[in-house]
Amino acid sequence: MSALPIATNLYFDNHFGRRGVKLLPNEFYTTREDMVLVTVLGSCVAACIHDRTAGIGGMNHFMLPDDGDQPAQATSDSMRYGAYAMEVLINELIKMGGRRERFEAKVFGGAAVLAGMTTINIGDRNSEFVRRYLGLEKIRIVAEDLQGSHPRKVAFMPDTGQAMVKKLRLQQEPTVAEREQELAKQVAEARAARHARAARERGHVELFAAGGQTQAAAQKPRIELFGAPAAKPRVELFGASARGVSQSNNAKTVEEA
Repeated sequence: MSALPIATNLYFDNHFGRRGVKLLPNEFYTTREDMVLVTVLGSCVAACIHDRTAGIGGMNHFMLPDDGDQPAQATSDSMRYGAYAMEVLINELIKMGGRRERFEAKVFGGAAVLAGMTTINIGDRNSEFVRRYLGLEKIRIVAEDLQGSHPRKVAFMPDTGQAMVKKLRLQQEPTVAEREQELAKQVAEARAARHARAARERGHVELFAAGGQTQAAAQKPRIELFGAPAAKPRVELFGASARGVSQSNNAKTVEEA
């Protein structure tokens, strides 16, 4: 297997006054250093996981919720999918001395930034996936900012677990629009291929369940989310201190930039 797709775009972040890493889609980064991890999201989702006791944390950036229909040819291809991206992030933190029972997560993204994306629901599916995955892994979500219609810029401090988010206008990040259009095209093509394959398979044999329903049409078992919060937690706003917002609470209301 090829090397894991660790983000390599290192820079000095003038806003936060410390070293930073910019994560692109399908990348991740883990560290115990005093630095900032930054990424920009459309329908993609980033999970930020922190172990307070060990003083370590990490972020990933994935594009699709499931693991696809065909085996990925490279590790970077696999990182497109949430199941693999989450597994890699969690396993790398455990290798650094983290403990799963101490992990806390903050999750972001899953927006429908293009009008046509509402019919494909990539952002909704990514959001539902990350909540379900973390619930099944019994990792508590302590803050989230998911779905909606705006791209987001997310900054995460892995040594302290502090996370901040900034809502963007689509015009501010033209690369997001290009990425979303390409992703929508790929999803539509994959869906058409699945339907064509299913049609061919139905031409050979069709299995029936009780009541005359095909097994494919039978209702899927419902998965309950572990530890679902009674209300959506809030996350911190970029530059909140400049607006006189108190920093005593680590979760502040998100507003549009």
